[in-house]
Amino acid sequence: MLLAFAIAVYAQQEKEVTRFLGIPVDGSKTEMIKKLQAKGFQKSEIGDLEGEFNGKDVYIFVKTNNNKVYRIVVMDKNQIDETNIKIRFNKLCSQFANNPKYISLQDFTIPESEDISYEMSVNNKRYEAVYCQRLLASDYDKRLVWFMISEGDLPGTYCILLFYDNGYNQANGEDL
Repeated sequence: MLLAFAIAVYAQQEKEVTRFLGIPVDGSKTEMIKKLQAKGFQKSEIGDLEGEFNGKDVYIFVKTNNNKVYRIVVMDKNQIDETNIKIRFNKLCSQFANNPKYISLQDFTIPESEDISYEMSVNNKRYEAVYCQRLLASDYDKRLVWFMISEGDLPGTYCILLFYDNGYNQANGEDL
């Protein structure tokens, strides 16, 4: 019984961090890249890696703070028009909302009548959706997964950026 208690206490002290493809967003950049390569991603000239994620060709960027991974950025390789980016964004919202691994406090879908290019260029509107991974610990704000629409290189083109954040490793002003 004492052993079971010790294991339970240790498990509570162990921080549960965001996972990307089942891999904890933690450790060194080199370790993370090796783990992602084992999942099939390859070196890239634009990002750290590239490959397929959720049915789309993407670039992967591994971001660190004090040599510890705090964020995985997934960026669509292909830029698409306004109609298709709205469909893609809303499909991601649906996939996250229907996945029991995630929770959200609101619906982020974009209405069909919304003029994204006008809203982004004239009103500086930012289209983003935020979800938290459900794990045993209750500090959901440390395990955010969010995505946003980003303008592409050419006028009228867009892509999705997804962010898998480990809030425990983010900068909190300790270097100031």
